[in-house]
Amino acid sequence: MSYKICMVSDYFHPNLGGVESHIWAISCSLTQKGHTVVVLTHMYEGYLGMREFENGIRAHYLPLKPFCDNNTLPTVFGALPLIRDVLLEEQIQIVHCHSAFSSLAHEALLVGRLLQLKVVFTDHSLFGFADASAIVMNKFLEISLAACDHCICVSHIGKENMVLRAKYDKSEVSVIPNAFDASHFKPDPSQRDPSKITVVAISRLVYRKGIDLLVKVIPIICEQFKEVQFLVGGDGPGMLPLEEMVESHSLHSRVSLLGALDKSGVQQALVKGNVFLNTSLTEAFCIAILEAAACGLHVVSTKVGGIPEVLPDPLITLVEPTVEAIVSGLGKAIDLERQGFQRSLDDCYLKIRNAYSWERVVDKTCKVYEEVMNKPQYNIKEIFWRYYGTGPIAGKIFLLPVGAAYVLLRFLDWLRPRKDILPVEVENSEAH
Repeated sequence: MSYKICMVSDYFHPNLGGVESHIWAISCSLTQKGHTVVVLTHMYEGYLGMREFENGIRAHYLPLKPFCDNNTLPTVFGALPLIRDVLLEEQIQIVHCHSAFSSLAHEALLVGRLLQLKVVFTDHSLFGFADASAIVMNKFLEISLAACDHCICVSHIGKENMVLRAKYDKSEVSVIPNAFDASHFKPDPSQRDPSKITVVAISRLVYRKGIDLLVKVIPIICEQFKEVQFLVGGDGPGMLPLEEMVESHSLHSRVSLLGALDKSGVQQALVKGNVFLNTSLTEAFCIAILEAAACGLHVVSTKVGGIPEVLPDPLITLVEPTVEAIVSGLGKAIDLERQGFQRSLDDCYLKIRNAYSWERVVDKTCKVYEEVMNKPQYNIKEIFWRYYGTGPIAGKIFLLPVGAAYVLLRFLDWLRPRKDILPVEVENSEAH
């Protein structure tokens, strides 16, 4: 069967990142299999309103400005009228929300549930349990997912993490690993500088990606290995510490800060490298190490989250997230390159391409869709009861905005009845 699916997240094209790439790739693959896919996100510069891309994906850029870290302001039901209109005009059957960090995704979960549509949630991140922000976020996630039909995690450690922090039924959680577009990441040894050993690091330059560790590791490695140079891609708050480190250690000739990169820019940087360095402090999966390994780089990565599940031992060196451990692991990888260690780049590429294809991801995701479509629908009383059951205090408190959202929906049903809402018609398309 074919379904009408709405992907919802604050993270989407033209922004670059793991969640954005995941939504785009899975939407393309679902469209190729005959499903109708609509994406719901907030406005970006130059992107407002509806636009249809050449691959058949239709995106609605709502008139909502990002508030913090590319997220819209969390209002519980502030975007409800806009979300309702899109879901009804597009005749959506399944609302598929992405990322626990996305405020818009949580609002769409609630609206989709109150409209009695099927709702699915994919978690792309790991959270702690001890600090105040994690405690608040975990409780909010528990409430938000109370009436969710099914959850998807990108790694087994991610599933364990979400089941614990959101108190979610583990039988209703599927593990579907990420994938990547292997056609864009092929090895090309001719691009490497034979007189240098190039270490590549590409990520968002933020704290959770271990930017503080990277800033400390680079000068030490440059002092120990005179033939090593670094290519650092990405943008974010960590750019300033990196620039200061390059300036203070006079490493302008050995450290290149590439800034934000698109997909082709990432590939061009990777094929020049011998070793890929990932210093993340938390990671549910990490597509970047797949792309690097496919391009023939030996990966040195912190042993955190779901990373140990991604690549086999010959392709990756796992280290603890400390400066000393990273320097030691990276040093060993550099020594292997100095000794002329050879690996079959074509074999590496084929193994990774076959193991992490979007076709596999989509097949598993479609099984989830089939399962939730065959589930009995919650009635409104059951939906309210599930939210109420999230805690003796929090459950009662959250019933207030849920009740307000329900009343607003009933008012909108009177103001603009569902039977009067016509399916959306597309007049113009935009190439991606």
